[in-house]
Amino acid sequence: MQYEPIKRSLGRIFTKSLFLRKTLYFLLDILLLRTWHVKKALRDISDQFQGDASVLDAGSGFGQYTWRMSRMNRRWKIKGIDIDREQIEDCTKFFKKTGLSDRVTFQTCDLTTLAEPDSYNIIISVDVMEHIEKDVLVLQNFHKSLRNNGILLISTPSDKGGSDVHSGKDESFIDEHVRGGYSVNDITEKLSLAGFRSVNVKFTYGNPGKISWRLSMKYPIKMLNLSYLFFIILPIYYLAIFPFSLILNYFDLCLTHKTGTGLLVTARK
Repeated sequence: MQYEPIKRSLGRIFTKSLFLRKTLYFLLDILLLRTWHVKKALRDISDQFQGDASVLDAGSGFGQYTWRMSRMNRRWKIKGIDIDREQIEDCTKFFKKTGLSDRVTFQTCDLTTLAEPDSYNIIISVDVMEHIEKDVLVLQNFHKSLRNNGILLISTPSDKGGSDVHSGKDESFIDEHVRGGYSVNDITEKLSLAGFRSVNVKFTYGNPGKISWRLSMKYPIKMLNLSYLFFIILPIYYLAIFPFSLILNYFDLCLTHKTGTGLLVTARK
């Protein structure tokens, strides 16, 4: 399925005003389970960096995590980088309008060429690594860019059905993914080889999360790939499934999963 065209269409709708953009961030916060897990991890990280800190949102996309972090700690200096120049320009305009451009900046960047040695206390990369073929190189760049004792936070699909890949014959549900997902051993080994220590990997999207993902993401994307006319009925659809997704997301966040289709990874330099 093609995901990027749908993202761009949504972006054109929700970036027309500050109110709509903030509404988009709110909807992403409550609908996307990965956001629940990332926000929880960021709260834990923020306890360790309560003062000044330099933060990199690597693969910033719509800027929803940059927005979240800018509101978590007003002493953090945050940079969002993405290979998509259009999104970078859009985020730059939005954050300038919100009056945050003094501590939030954006820049077009290919993560395989990232070269900012010892620049950041925190790097987050959400749903990015599955799009990058040269993932080891990117992890090495992250390590070089972190300051000593800095933290890397990654959210990515696992090899236990992430991207809806359940066997070697399956193709990723999202065409833009170059891999179906990581195993715990695979991503741990790659991070260790890149120089990271204290690597912690946990499963997300357990049984509750898998159901929530199908309801809130898979089925709507499949409908929109058939026809953009489904944009008309999506609000009604989401009103119907929202209470169920909310409950499922809560349980997925609170439970410890022996397996899951997502991984939440933290590592320290």
